[in-house]
Amino acid sequence: MEDDVEMAAAENGAVVELDDMKKRLKEMEDEAVALREMQAKVEKEMGSVQDPAAAAANQANKEEVDSRSVFVGNVDYSCTPEEVQQHFQACGTVNRVTIRTNKFGQPKGYAYVEFLEPEAVQEALLLNESELHGRQLKVSAKRTNIPGMKPYRARRPNPYMGFRGRTPFMAAPYFFPPYGYGKVPRARAPMRYSPYF
Repeated sequence: MEDDVEMAAAENGAVVELDDMKKRLKEMEDEAVALREMQAKVEKEMGSVQDPAAAAANQANKEEVDSRSVFVGNVDYSCTPEEVQQHFQACGTVNRVTIRTNKFGQPKGYAYVEFLEPEAVQEALLLNESELHGRQLKVSAKRTNIPGMKPYRARRPNPYMGFRGRTPFMAAPYFFPPYGYGKVPRARAPMRYSPYF
């Protein structure tokens, strides 16, 4: 009879514990739903969630702007956007000049010039190898970056490390040590044929 009472008490304890676990699980699920809703709201406010039509329109807009822009390399570090604009003013109406900088605000040595009309790009390409601040500019048409498309660059071999090409991994053949397991015997020590050196 005492065993029955103990079993009933244990079953009641298990039922109570199971109910507590179900209650905690329900609270966790409610919190997860609330977090998902908050995250969707924040993403919508930040504009990171775009429909495919808007993304395609944005990409088309980028391509249209890039068709009116040129890349200018070898720009002097002391050169200002106004000086670059004056240099390209004869080609057409300059809409914007962007001189790229690093995280410390120092110029990287190249710029982008955006024109109002696409015909100005052909005129600007004629200024390739012209001089500005005593440096020869490299002018080329700006290309449109495609997200996720990164060109493959082969790694250069390092003369100090040896060259390992892109070959698939091949496991070495199984190797048995010549003297069994343990230490390798020294030449002066007598040979003992025991697995426990």
